[in-house]
Amino acid sequence: MPPVILRSTLALTFIFSTPFAAATTYYVATNGSNGNPGTLSQPWATIQHAADTIGPGDIVQVRAGNYEGAYFSTSGTASQPIVVQAYPGEAPAITSDNPETPDGFNLEGSSYMVIDGFTINGRSRAGIRAVTCEHVTVRNNSVDQSGVFGIFTGFCDDMLIENNTTSRSEEQHGIYVSNSGDRPIIRGNTIWGNNQAGIHMNGDGTEGGDGIISDAVVEGNVIYDNGVGGGSGINMDGVQDSLIRNNLVYNTHASGLSLYRIDGGGPSTGNRVLNNTIVVASNGRWALNVQDGSTDNTFLNNIVHNNHSFRGVFDISPDSLPGLVSDYNVVMDRFTTDGGDTILSLAEWRQQTGQDTHSFTSTPSALFVDAPDGDYHLSPTSPAVDAGETLSDVPADLSDVPRPQGAAYDIGAYESGDGGGGGDGGELVFSSGFESP
Repeated sequence: MPPVILRSTLALTFIFSTPFAAATTYYVATNGSNGNPGTLSQPWATIQHAADTIGPGDIVQVRAGNYEGAYFSTSGTASQPIVVQAYPGEAPAITSDNPETPDGFNLEGSSYMVIDGFTINGRSRAGIRAVTCEHVTVRNNSVDQSGVFGIFTGFCDDMLIENNTTSRSEEQHGIYVSNSGDRPIIRGNTIWGNNQAGIHMNGDGTEGGDGIISDAVVEGNVIYDNGVGGGSGINMDGVQDSLIRNNLVYNTHASGLSLYRIDGGGPSTGNRVLNNTIVVASNGRWALNVQDGSTDNTFLNNIVHNNHSFRGVFDISPDSLPGLVSDYNVVMDRFTTDGGDTILSLAEWRQQTGQDTHSFTSTPSALFVDAPDGDYHLSPTSPAVDAGETLSDVPADLSDVPRPQGAAYDIGAYESGDGGGGGDGGELVFSSGFESP
């Protein structure tokens, strides 16, 4: 069942450097006509008509009902973004592909845009696709049962993907960020039941550009029950100098988090993996998978557990060991540097690598309130409480509770003062408590 999550009720407001200038608000409704002026009393009938009409600074509000998707090729500006959003208090649904591509919404070279608040189910390829663009925000959308991807981006710099639910993609991933798009932020999303990865990030060096995704932030996501067809909870191919913090990954059927190089323009190096909770299903792979010369990565304050009968917490190749920093983690006695041919205990791992001198082993029953029922908050007696290292770039937990609540940082995605009891899942609202690099 979904996790018990307590979220801040302070929704992140999208703030631009200057106010909207000469913005016009238009409306779309199922009882409208494209011959209308697009006012609240005389709305347009289709989102595509809006996409063909609007310009920088315009806002489109879509009333409740079922709609065809839309193809956008117009850009806003930094001071006059284009905003396409659900009418307040209503939940419009995209129930067929847009007229040009097999996706719900397709942004083709359309920059400085916001897509906010839509339900998009059963689209042929992606629920939302954004390519060759910059400064696009995809927020508060629910995307279910897409043919290939929930949300897909390619060659998009400064992408913000937050507070969405992406579920049950039939072929591939919940969220796929690709093609050398730098500085993406993937924040506060619920990602579950996708056939392959929950989040897949791939620099795709064969497609042009430098093949590297740099300076990404992946934070505060709840990612579960993905990977039956392969693909980690969080996959990172050619991702460098990025921050992965406060994510809850559980019941993952492949790896938990992978840093590697297959298609990327280089290995996944220089990343900081901090205060995450990762629990692998009994049919999964290794919880942390670091391969292909992915050096200089840091793993601190993570809870890592594997329910598989012999696989464990860390599979790292010898050429990925240089520059590794791993400590203050809660782990199991299962490490490997040869793909699982040899299993190392924590003591042997320490002796062989010099890592995890302050880390320790524990079990889900000792750590969490109720892991079998999806509650990964720390129990009052959890050994992870006050056992972490102070980290300036993790000032709050997954629910935006400030760290520390006790004498020291807790280990894992939740700080012990979080409180839990937030119900079974519910709407994800992620506040602006973090300042992204």
